[in-house]
Amino acid sequence: RTPVEGANVLTENQKRWGVDQWAAYLSSRELPCMPRSKVMLLALEACQGERLAARELADIAGGDPFLCLRMLREAESHRAQRLGHETTTPLGVFMQLGTDTVRNPLLDCPETDEAATGLAACEARAYLARHLALRWGSARADVSPEEIAMAALLSEIGELLLWSFAEEIPMAALAALHSGQAQRSIQAQLDTCGFRFKDLSLKCATIWHLPPLLTQLIRGIDNPRANLSRVCVDAARHLSSGGPDDPALPADIAEARRLIPGATLEWLSEQLPGLDEAQVANIARKAADLIEPTHS
Repeated sequence: RTPVEGANVLTENQKRWGVDQWAAYLSSRELPCMPRSKVMLLALEACQGERLAARELADIAGGDPFLCLRMLREAESHRAQRLGHETTTPLGVFMQLGTDTVRNPLLDCPETDEAATGLAACEARAYLARHLALRWGSARADVSPEEIAMAALLSEIGELLLWSFAEEIPMAALAALHSGQAQRSIQAQLDTCGFRFKDLSLKCATIWHLPPLLTQLIRGIDNPRANLSRVCVDAARHLSSGGPDDPALPADIAEARRLIPGATLEWLSEQLPGLDEAQVANIARKAADLIEPTHS
């Protein structure tokens, strides 16, 4: 299949839409997948000489928020018909659906435009949030770090859908942020379109009847696991936008430390990819000052 059609120019009516209208519109679009997911599937099958197992398919989907969501929605529709258990991890999706049920729709689905820089940056943040959730969740001895990771991966789905089908909206928010009109991304979103992109994610999750547990983790405020998912998303955004010197990163590490008492600030900082020893030490030191301020 060819890449998904580029984002259409918004009508004057769409420019006045609120979160409910956008959620209804975007949730009805056919979800694409990242082109690399198809490439990985075919390359691994060629290398192994056979169809992939559920675990291998889950690893591919775990790095593609669109594909992960696409398969999760399919599993939820099957669960509703059979009254089975909720599926809240990529492996659970493939175990429930069966590998053949997933493989052919994946190869036939439309693809995202990898040349779209805004979409690529947002998808990279989602993947980074998933990485942090797996690492930090394991340190917390969480009952299922994969659930937190899946929620972190899907937390950006509202913005990802906008980049795919209505790019004028996230472009306007980005412009407001870069111009200094807004100091934070959430404020830029509210100023330019009247709603937070995270609220769009939650509205779509409700329309799609995603498992309540995942929706709660995406919301990110109700319990320690949900808070950890939110911190992973925040840290990924701050590292992506401001780099290792982003002033919000130490606060993210300090909050992660409160949620994972057994981890050191140094270890938590080391899980942020691409940092050298000096940058790790600097973030950990500033996080320590936030937890126990030094007295001059």
